[in-house]
Amino acid sequence: MTFRRAHMCACLMASSLVLCLASKRLNAQEILSGQQVALSGKPALTFEELPDAPAPQIAVLQQTTPASSSSSQTSPSEPQSSAGQSGSPSSATPPQQPQESQHQIAEDQLKQQKKQRVFGFLPSFNTSYLDNAVSLTAGQKFRLAFSQTTDPVQFGIAAFAAGLDEAEGGDYGYGGGPLGYGKRWGADYLTSFDGNMIGNALLPALLHQDPRFFRRGYGSAKRRVLYALATSFVCKHDVTGKWEPNYSNIGGNIIGGAISNFYVPKDDRGVDNVFQGFALVTVEGGAGAILQEFWPDISRKFFHKDPTNGHDAIIRAQHGQQTK
Repeated sequence: MTFRRAHMCACLMASSLVLCLASKRLNAQEILSGQQVALSGKPALTFEELPDAPAPQIAVLQQTTPASSSSSQTSPSEPQSSAGQSGSPSSATPPQQPQESQHQIAEDQLKQQKKQRVFGFLPSFNTSYLDNAVSLTAGQKFRLAFSQTTDPVQFGIAAFAAGLDEAEGGDYGYGGGPLGYGKRWGADYLTSFDGNMIGNALLPALLHQDPRFFRRGYGSAKRRVLYALATSFVCKHDVTGKWEPNYSNIGGNIIGGAISNFYVPKDDRGVDNVFQGFALVTVEGGAGAILQEFWPDISRKFFHKDPTNGHDAIIRAQHGQQTK
């Protein structure tokens, strides 16, 4: 009896101990489930689903949960870091708008030049009021020379020169009357056309020289006149921007005179005709350059218009002079 009572007491005590341990185990798992819900947002495990060793599970949970949360936070940035390492455009700053090309700048400047006229009718397309104008491409040089040469005013100038020539009795080999006048007109214009296209387009494209007249716009009148005359013999290089012998203009005038030997009267052909034509065209070019140099001053004084759009005021302020 005593053994049975002791056995029963032992069983009751063992059962109580098991129940106590079980209740404590359940409380620990409820606490674990609460932490798991708070950290992961997932529903808690049931009592039957718990592992045999809850204590290590808590340690594992405490170690792995921050890592998983940090990985969830850093996962969106992983493609960016990989893209940044690979140097892909997606990781770089947004592409900037392309700057205006040198070609387009030159086109804009040419558009402005083609609006320039002396006294409102004489074309001044080949004059630049900007001393730092962008260099022209070969195609732009040809288009500029063609626009200058084919302007209707050029036909009128050739017609006027032919009328003076016939009135003076020059180039009698052409004959008189309307037919002779027409021959003189055609010859004068063709000589001008050849010289301009060769000296202001073909040779400048080959030699990389700028065919334009760059107006000085400041200094004494004497110095500006000498500068204008000198531009028949010097010009700017496209690449360096430095002044150099104007092989294009000189060569164009000589070649144009040589070509005229094919259509002028026989009595006027020869080497003398070439160099006489060269001298005449050079003098005409010098006179035209002087007119281009002083035209803005004339326009401001008598017509109250500034063809340079304020550039003269800027350049003269830089050189300490007053705008006239």
